[in-house]
Amino acid sequence: MKIFLTSVGDFGIFSGSVFTRIARLQVRSGELLRQMYRVGVNSLSVVDLCALFIGLVLVLQTSSLLARFGAEGQVATIVGAAFVREIGPVFAAIMFSGRVGTGVAAEISSMVVTEQVDAYRAFGLDPIAKLALPRVLAMTLMLPALTVISCLVGITGGYLLAYMEAGVLAPVYLDKALAAVTPLDVLGCITKGAVFGLLIGLIATYSGFSTPRTTEGVGEATTRSMVNSVLGVLVVDLILTKFFMLMG
Repeated sequence: MKIFLTSVGDFGIFSGSVFTRIARLQVRSGELLRQMYRVGVNSLSVVDLCALFIGLVLVLQTSSLLARFGAEGQVATIVGAAFVREIGPVFAAIMFSGRVGTGVAAEISSMVVTEQVDAYRAFGLDPIAKLALPRVLAMTLMLPALTVISCLVGITGGYLLAYMEAGVLAPVYLDKALAAVTPLDVLGCITKGAVFGLLIGLIATYSGFSTPRTTEGVGEATTRSMVNSVLGVLVVDLILTKFFMLMG
């Protein structure tokens, strides 16, 4: 318990130092754009592929269940609402933490082990501003965009299978899918993406900077980043879901 509380406290201090540097705008635009391309564009195929197959499986499961009640046409309502409210943001964040968060943690932890971070300090440079800040900001900005795209891909993939399995036409499917989604749902989807991106960025960079200087340190930091990111996403998702339910 003591170790857990100490880790939470250290993470809070680290997060505060990142927020302080954000407020001071201590980030170069060129490095930020490079990180945005790296964490966003390069993750697009993985996130979209995951969303496509989730949409296919979701329609396959729900259409067979709804067929018992003669309500196959309602499959679009379920897919649209489920993707925008929960599946899109959560699964995009999980794939993002595995694709990007672990890479960032491994990159920074290897720099700690090889004493490159100490070299930054020796030359009077701020390693948090140089290494953590652009990566955290890039994740915060790019995950909402990836979340929206994954929702569109998942809903589109659901339509393809709904048409093949139940003969649901495109106008009917789109009408029902859009009718199930409210502006508050869209706001919640984008907000979750931004908060999840910020959380994954902070956890990944903190895991990298706090790695022990041993041969196993990089592996431990990568594993810790993935596990803590997924747990953090699920906990924060519960809080945000309840918050937006109260708003609605």
